[in-house]
Amino acid sequence: MATQQSRSAARLMMAPAVILLLGWMLVPLTMTLWFSFRKYLPLRGGDLGWAGFDNYTRFIGSSAFWPSVQATLVIVGGVLIITIVLGIILALLLDQPMWGQGIVRILVIAPFFVMPTVSALVWKNMFMDPVNGLFAYVWKFFGATPVEWLSQASMQSIVMIVSWQWLPFATLILLTAVQSLDSEQLEAAEMDGASFMSRFWYLILPHLARAITIVVLIQTIFLLSIFAEIFVTTGGAFGTKTLSYLIFQRVLESQNVGLGSAGGVYAIILANIVAIFLMRIVGKNLDA
Repeated sequence: MATQQSRSAARLMMAPAVILLLGWMLVPLTMTLWFSFRKYLPLRGGDLGWAGFDNYTRFIGSSAFWPSVQATLVIVGGVLIITIVLGIILALLLDQPMWGQGIVRILVIAPFFVMPTVSALVWKNMFMDPVNGLFAYVWKFFGATPVEWLSQASMQSIVMIVSWQWLPFATLILLTAVQSLDSEQLEAAEMDGASFMSRFWYLILPHLARAITIVVLIQTIFLLSIFAEIFVTTGGAFGTKTLSYLIFQRVLESQNVGLGSAGGVYAIILANIVAIFLMRIVGKNLDA
């Protein structure tokens, strides 16, 4: 049982890490809030004074704001559906005994360690290029006209690229959950004549509920700030401009730090709304 002295010593040892973490979060947040109320143009006069809520009204009143929010949510939703469905399938397959199982698992997980910019460049130049890409050669082999993926199917291309990056993460979490399932229950259900779909629907899927909610929560937090893949591939064109990319354009391309900071506050609000919604779902599943 911990004494008062040991608890005080623990707090003292944790204090530097807590202070550093709070500073790491609060300083950028405070600066973002400060600049969001200022008219700050670095290359056109610098700090031009107090702007009030003008930056907020201008940002949300922009014709690109709501399409960027919609594009962000579409990408997040598409990636979540693909990674969870394919993640469950891969987890079930990888749980089966096979030759070279360890090597196969490493190959499946490997894409998660590739940098987003590198991954986007590989997909853009090696797979989706309409002239020399792998998909173009496949289309030509079957006598079809190659698809210009990044212009004709831009949103689907972004979802495909990002899903490829996050599928290993979902597979790893779901595989861990599958391996923790009581094999005796599955064997008993199989001996009672239950089909695979019945075993999956009534035994496996309920057991994976917690793992699925964790995957949804963690991936959503990171996917809401997706930027590198869009910057490398479409540059925000063809309806792929997300909220993060819109903020980038306002800050770096337009050199309007105040307007971009207001967009950053909106992004924080959106992230918190989605996080609260997901936390309620996670809480219900964890309490079940």
